[in-house]
Amino acid sequence: MTFEHEGYIMVQALEDGVTIIGLTRGQATKFHHTEKLDQGEVMIAQFTEHTSAIKIRGKAKIFTKLGVVESG
Repeated sequence: MTFEHEGYIMVQALEDGVTIIGLTRGQATKFHHTEKLDQGEVMIAQFTEHTSAIKIRGKAKIFTKLGVVESG
């Protein structure tokens, strides 16, 4: 499976309770959005003028234009 659209990532949870956290842009980086995924669930996230980073906790596959990586 590939996912190549620029500015987006796709996260596939490999266990229950994977947390995806969106972080803001600007002088003070802050959490602005959190999602929890259960095993098998998929989320597509986009980097925007408000989102500069995404943090993932738990075992997941992350698909980006740079390739695929597993967390956890």
